Amino acid sequence: MANAASGIAVHDDCKLKFLELKVKRTYRFIVFKIEDKQKQVVVEKVGEPTQSYEDFSASLPADECRYAVYDFDFVTAENVQKSRIFFIAWSPDTSRVRSKMIYASSKDRFKRELDGIQVELQATDPTEMGLDVIRSRAS
Repeated sequence: MANAASGIAVHDDCKLKFLELKVKRTYRFIVFKIEDKQKQVVVEKVGEPTQSYEDFSASLPADECRYAVYDFDFVTAENVQKSRIFFIAWSPDTSRVRSKMIYASSKDRFKRELDGIQVELQATDPTEMGLDVIRSRAS
């Protein structure tokens, strides 16, 4: 089903991979991109559970928009192991205006397809989604 605002559909694989991340913890992260020709969101890359946050942030292109989901594990002040699923809308200042507009207008509809997002982050440069920001938003 296409998004009325932007005409962008969501490929079934996006939902399947997200479910695997959420339920089975098969992946540490998933990077999604909007495929211009098919006008739909597709899975661009998945990260193995052993990969680090640095691996994740390095997988986002410096000058193109992306959506990403990151499964962040942390230990609370009470020494309890927890996990939060982050949705990150990556929209670097250097990306094309048209691309930023399409990603912005499709974001809410895409996010609704991924049931189980706990924290949302909008980032235009790497410092806005640094590990310190993730940690502070997780608790």
